Amino acid sequence: MLTLLLGIILGALIYYKLIKPSKYWEEKGITHVPSWPIIGNMGAFLTRKKHFLDIAADIYKNFPNERYVGYMQFSTPVLLIKDLDLIKQIGVKEFDHFHDHLGLTNTARDPLLSKSLLNLKGDTWKQMRATLSPAFTSSKMRNMYHLIGECAENFAKCFEGKGQVEVEMKDVLTRFTNDVIASAAFGIQVNSIENPKHEFYAMVQKLTKVSVVQVLKNLIVVISSTLANILRIQLLPDDVVVFFRSIILNNIDRRTKEGIIRPDLIHLLMEARKGRLTHDTTHNENREGFATVEESQIGRASPKMELTDDDIVAQALLFFFAGFDTVSTASCFMALELAIYPDVQKKLQDEIDAVNQEHNGKIPYEAILSMKYLDQVISESLRRWPPAFQTDRLCTREFKIEPKNPNEKALIVEKGVDVTVPITSLHYDPRYFSDPDRFDPERFSDENKAKILPGTYLPFGIGPRNCIGSRFALLEMKTLFFHLLSKFDLIPVDKTEIPIKISPKNANLAPENGFHLGFKPREI
Repeated sequence: MLTLLLGIILGALIYYKLIKPSKYWEEKGITHVPSWPIIGNMGAFLTRKKHFLDIAADIYKNFPNERYVGYMQFSTPVLLIKDLDLIKQIGVKEFDHFHDHLGLTNTARDPLLSKSLLNLKGDTWKQMRATLSPAFTSSKMRNMYHLIGECAENFAKCFEGKGQVEVEMKDVLTRFTNDVIASAAFGIQVNSIENPKHEFYAMVQKLTKVSVVQVLKNLIVVISSTLANILRIQLLPDDVVVFFRSIILNNIDRRTKEGIIRPDLIHLLMEARKGRLTHDTTHNENREGFATVEESQIGRASPKMELTDDDIVAQALLFFFAGFDTVSTASCFMALELAIYPDVQKKLQDEIDAVNQEHNGKIPYEAILSMKYLDQVISESLRRWPPAFQTDRLCTREFKIEPKNPNEKALIVEKGVDVTVPITSLHYDPRYFSDPDRFDPERFSDENKAKILPGTYLPFGIGPRNCIGSRFALLEMKTLFFHLLSKFDLIPVDKTEIPIKISPKNANLAPENGFHLGFKPREI
């Protein structure tokens, strides 16, 4: 009798905890992808047959007439949104119902990570966004520009006088983005191309290394915070946290005592702590680039948060997480496209040469922003290869999606359900971008960019929770390619993978064998 009772209890637990969750969307009666218990629709990802990006792309393509499709990200129900009006409704108009991300943090083991802007929720996020937003306005980017410019000039100089060289772009560009953030965020000079064993870069590699173990940890945190706590999973190594905390707080202490002012992120965070960080009084829409996102009224509200030391360290670390890999990855893809399309590269170099000649090699901030074709090339590269290939919103308050199409019924999105906007799929939809596999910067010319439908181009996300650092990322890429293409042609080599194809074996976006290109000194 006891054995039977235990069997019934065990069977009930298996059904309600493992089997029933996989039937979530079936019970809702909406269009969905049939899923397996525990792994949901992530089987191809786990077996490394498909990249996470391709799983979302397949769902998008396989249901051409649906406004939304349900699927399971392991045991988490996810609603993939395809309809442009619905994307705008969820991302902007009904933001109060969807103001959080699903998050990737184990609060008990990673308290600093949980304090970062990316993982904050509700009113705490709103207050932190309003506090930090003024640090990323146009005037602050102008002040940081010379720090980025120094890193870009040093990067190009490292390859001068060596003839034609073959490089793995991800390796050299992660060193460049490391140097930029070390300078613009942490206030230190590194030059990790010439000093590859620098302690700062070694710690960054440890912080950002994507291994099988790290991916597994991330998955467990996403699937179950309870299990993550039981297994004592920690995403940030203690020694790395201690190292960066020491750099930041010692830097703040020294600047306070010696009255040092340097136009970098630490200075801006110190100003925010004192309540002296304010928004620009002028409004320059899209002046920094077509892909730039505008700050919402939430970000423009008066700051209300008093920053602690932990808050400052957390935001500085987030700046590294958000800007280190994404900018280097985006730059790698752009470099590949330029090597594959030499006519585009030549036209861009002509624009660069003209600006160089006009300013005698001393390029002011305004000159970089005025380069229309450079902005077109970057905009098209971000269409083809957005580093954030999707964005999510967590339903924080029950929301009703009204029926619109024939045979569609109302859907109640429950609190705790994750909603995904498939950015890359929108960018490759032929309804919005003709011949989407072709690299064509003319899509973003003055004549054509007005034809792009709102909501179809989202390289930095949508709504109040868009990327706070879009201006910084675009300025970094523009400055890098200005100095690099001034001195070198980017050319394919034997190891260059053409056409570009994302490898399912890499957690990040990358070809299977890396980004291999040649730097050929220009004959000007």
